[in-house]
Amino acid sequence: MRKQVFKIAKEFGVSSKQLIADLKGLGIEKSSNFSALEDEEYEKVRSFYEKGKATVSRAKGAPAKKAVGVIEAKPTGSERPSKRQHAAPVAVEEVAEPTEPETRLEEKVEEIPPPPKPVKVKPTGQPRPPVVTVLGHVDHGKTSLLDKIRKTHVAEGEAGGITQSIGAYQVEYKSQKITFIDTPGHRAFAGMRARGAQVTDIAILVVAADDGIMEQTREALAHIRQAQVPIIVAINKIDKPGIDLNRVKKQLHDEGLTSEDWGGNTITIAVSAVTAQGIDELLEMILLVAELEELRADPQRPAQGTIIEGHVDPARGPVAAVIIKDGTLRERDFIIAGTASGRVRALLDDRGARITAAPPGSPVQILGLSEVPPVGIPLEVVENPAYARQQVEARKQEERLARLQRSHRTWEDVLARTVAQQGLLKLVLKADTIGSLEALMSELQGMEVEGAKLELIYTGVGHINESDVLLAASSEGEIGVLGFRVDLDPKAKELADQEQITVRVYGIIYQLTDDVRKALKGLIEPEYEEVKLGEIEVRNVFKIPKVGVIAGCYVREGQVTRSAQVRVIRQNALIYQGKIQSLKRFDQDVREVTKDKECGIKIEGFSDVKVGDKLEAFTVRLLEPL
Repeated sequence: MRKQVFKIAKEFGVSSKQLIADLKGLGIEKSSNFSALEDEEYEKVRSFYEKGKATVSRAKGAPAKKAVGVIEAKPTGSERPSKRQHAAPVAVEEVAEPTEPETRLEEKVEEIPPPPKPVKVKPTGQPRPPVVTVLGHVDHGKTSLLDKIRKTHVAEGEAGGITQSIGAYQVEYKSQKITFIDTPGHRAFAGMRARGAQVTDIAILVVAADDGIMEQTREALAHIRQAQVPIIVAINKIDKPGIDLNRVKKQLHDEGLTSEDWGGNTITIAVSAVTAQGIDELLEMILLVAELEELRADPQRPAQGTIIEGHVDPARGPVAAVIIKDGTLRERDFIIAGTASGRVRALLDDRGARITAAPPGSPVQILGLSEVPPVGIPLEVVENPAYARQQVEARKQEERLARLQRSHRTWEDVLARTVAQQGLLKLVLKADTIGSLEALMSELQGMEVEGAKLELIYTGVGHINESDVLLAASSEGEIGVLGFRVDLDPKAKELADQEQITVRVYGIIYQLTDDVRKALKGLIEPEYEEVKLGEIEVRNVFKIPKVGVIAGCYVREGQVTRSAQVRVIRQNALIYQGKIQSLKRFDQDVREVTKDKECGIKIEGFSDVKVGDKLEAFTVRLLEPL
């Protein structure tokens, strides 16, 4: 029977990372904590650990006078032994007695296990609860699943509490807390990320067992992948008759999410929001992933968090819900969030109970802000109200300037900013039908422009909506949204203007592909070619007051133009290279002077020209990419 790495690690009392390292030493390559071992591989591991325990046991029983012994590591001074120091004896080599044969010493050395590997330095602070977001299709049971988790795993002693609608809540499982963000789907998830907020530690993708993967599922998956957070798949509605889990796992595999039992690394849990089947296993996996991610925070430092909801209460004024990611938020702290500021007047937990402090990982409602801050804005504690007012005024000024300068980005704006993405053009692509979409994808993915790459971060059928724009806004780098024979929703257009996202809609396929090809060519580091224009001889030098030094020249070969660049050559050595500032023939400004004619040239930034110098006129031409 196949066993997963993390389960075997628990069985033998080692960490998953240590087990993976030991597996490598045994010639067994496993990349994930959720990879499965075959029976033969498991027997190797069991034999390895049992042999190690027996060896350590024998070594501990050895008399102190022997050549080699094992002693427990002792702390020195103020040092405190770690758990690993207590668990792993340290081999110490002593001086062998003269009467003991050398061969006996070698035999003893072979019995001693290798010294423990150095302990990896962990992030500072204390473990904090993971923040989890549940995403998926609107009808696949996200809300029902969250409700079932909430009802079956409220914290001990809180069963009678009423969870407030603050956008998040906490549950307790095996004495450990988990924070769930209860938001309206992946649009809110992307909205937070569009403002730079990475609130989520773990994402759960809910897929209905009867429907399988649907368009909104793919949208949610695109958002999760852009967020680059660990993903757990929950196949919901397994209580329904006639479901086929393998069909859903095949669809997941086609989307790049191969389940562990299919040989992949994606944690896939079958659950029912009706019967609660699989809920405990899902929570177990969340805690395991959180442990592997080493989520930590320092409760002693000033709080930092992210706004997840906000509204104006007629009786209490502006109310904001926040998740504390680090530090501890306390009543009477001075806080700022965007252009909102104030002193914390009251803190309420997810049950509406008043608390005096909110530790890391907890969701909390705040009363006392001057206004309702937008979702996704970071919240921070500041030292005093004067500093808070100064920061708020500076941010308001930035917003005013941004509004004055805000305009719809052009395709060229996207290109100018995308050059910094090292030749990578990212697009969201929507089309009217699946046939059109497949034709477009075939054309775009078949484009080959050396030095430039195209990445379609999301493709779909239907009008361009808010979710498409939010995905572009929340993704790293500059993203364009292109549509073929589709409309741009009014709300999506408003959001695109607000977030300064370029959206283009086409009715002819070749126009779209031509623009993308031009965009890819625009990403390539430009190459230039020098074109020689002419050779000029300096025959006289004139110093004119308020004008500067003018070289009286004779064009020996070719021509010279006013827009040309020149090299100054003296005794076969390059003296200077620069632009022509002015070109005259007699007292008239001219655009060019041809062979065997005289002219006056003023070189920009150079006045040390001498009679007998040679000037080489040339221009630079941009080479078009193939």
